[in-house]
Amino acid sequence: MDWTTLFWIVAGLALIGLEVLGGEFVLLMLGGGALAAAGTSAAGADTWVSAVVFAVVSISLLLLVRPPLKRHFLSGPMHAMNTDALLGARAEVVEQVTEDGGLVRIGGDIWTARPARPDMTFEPGEKLVVDRIDGAVAVVDSDNFGEN
Repeated sequence: MDWTTLFWIVAGLALIGLEVLGGEFVLLMLGGGALAAAGTSAAGADTWVSAVVFAVVSISLLLLVRPPLKRHFLSGPMHAMNTDALLGARAEVVEQVTEDGGLVRIGGDIWTARPARPDMTFEPGEKLVVDRIDGAVAVVDSDNFGEN
């Protein structure tokens, strides 16, 4: 194995490994081009031929493979994260909840809370639903599932 083949193999593997940091599939496509160039070099082609193969394969992968690959990975179901994941979650009153505040347990965590409607008061042990998150305060409403 000559030094150009080794160079293309190392470059290809390094680019593919670096793809983990970016996640945009650009380095992955360039890595594929480098591995194609390594194959060309291993077959005995001149260095300039390997460079042309690298360029052609990389550009082809970027234009033909990357767009559908990105579309495939971005089309999956989006998962709610952070406070959005708490919307609709069940909460249990730990300390009386009035318009002045209170405490609820949501999924094992204690949150400060207030009712969605100011005229409501919830007593310890009641089951509620998270209506929205307002800063660091859970705005809760009566449990629509009928479990008290």
